[in-house]
Amino acid sequence: MHNEFTAIIEKDENWYIAYCPEIPGANGQGRTIEECKQNLSEAITLILEDRREDAFRGIPESAKKEFVTIQ
Repeated sequence: MHNEFTAIIEKDENWYIAYCPEIPGANGQGRTIEECKQNLSEAITLILEDRREDAFRGIPESAKKEFVTIQ
């Protein structure tokens, strides 16, 4: 699956700091823009994985689970 998110990047002295407005709590930093974006990407992945796990708690075992692809 391919997803794109917005990275808002600011420079703070020797560091780049980024956040993603679509994913509250997703932040990244790095000495380079690429390092900053990679760090942000990892944060987004962790947050989405955690939210997915939370979403499946409490679903009855008898419920059918299927996937929907968004392009």
